[in-house]
Amino acid sequence: MTTNRVETVKAKQSLGGRIASALGGTALRVFLVLVGLFWLMPTVGLLIGSLRSSADMSESGWWKVFGAPSQMTLDNYANLLKDETITDSLLASVTITVPATLLVVILGSLAGYAFAWMDFPGRDWWFIAVVGLLVVPVQVALVPIADLFGKIGIFETTVGVVIFHVAFGLPFAIFLLRNFFAEIPRELLEAARLDGAGELRLFLRVVMPLGAPAIASLGIFQFLWVWNDMLIALIFADSQNPPITVALQQQVRFFGDNVHILAPGAFISMVIPLAVFFAFQRQFVSGVMAGAVK
Repeated sequence: MTTNRVETVKAKQSLGGRIASALGGTALRVFLVLVGLFWLMPTVGLLIGSLRSSADMSESGWWKVFGAPSQMTLDNYANLLKDETITDSLLASVTITVPATLLVVILGSLAGYAFAWMDFPGRDWWFIAVVGLLVVPVQVALVPIADLFGKIGIFETTVGVVIFHVAFGLPFAIFLLRNFFAEIPRELLEAARLDGAGELRLFLRVVMPLGAPAIASLGIFQFLWVWNDMLIALIFADSQNPPITVALQQQVRFFGDNVHILAPGAFISMVIPLAVFFAFQRQFVSGVMAGAVK
């Protein structure tokens, strides 16, 4: 009966209405494609620029390569791999970003579970304090923490940068994961406890698998924040071996002489977080959709 009604409505719809509906959908798709191309244009321009020589880049814009594809070469990337400043800075970024991301995810997951399902004195007040830390700007802590790190001997070290990122990443991590873990059905946890599961086993076997989408989303956000950070790295990182963001900023001063290194370095710096995002895209979307439904 319902199918017949739908067919009747479609039959009554005028030819002009069907054409307008089809054009409306087509126009929307074309608009979205144009927006996507416009958003990707700087990335494409940077990629093509990184494949051109300094002479070609100084003579014409990157779009000229479509008329002369022979201009593209991998020599810039070969030279980049020979530049110890850039390669060391990429390694420095990795040694900062990976520990800072893992520590925030691990500690945030443990604390989020504790705030969601464990009873301890002052739990609600402690959680309010954590939420209050979300509004504390990073700039407020730069001078006192720099002074503290200098006194304990970790200023301009990788350890100091990692500690700073972990300290300011944990409040958001705890807030996000606590709210996600709190949506897990209580009956499921109680059933696991009746089966003899302790808190650690309950966390590892039940909560972590169910919270994987939220944890993946947190890991992506934290990785992007730390990798793309320049303010903290500029102040607390080793000035002789800075992360890639600081190293590229220093290279900009000599833009006219080293654009053949700056362009591929900037592209690699951008591609790595994009690769991480697309690698965990499915978990990220699942986490966002789960949060929206809940």
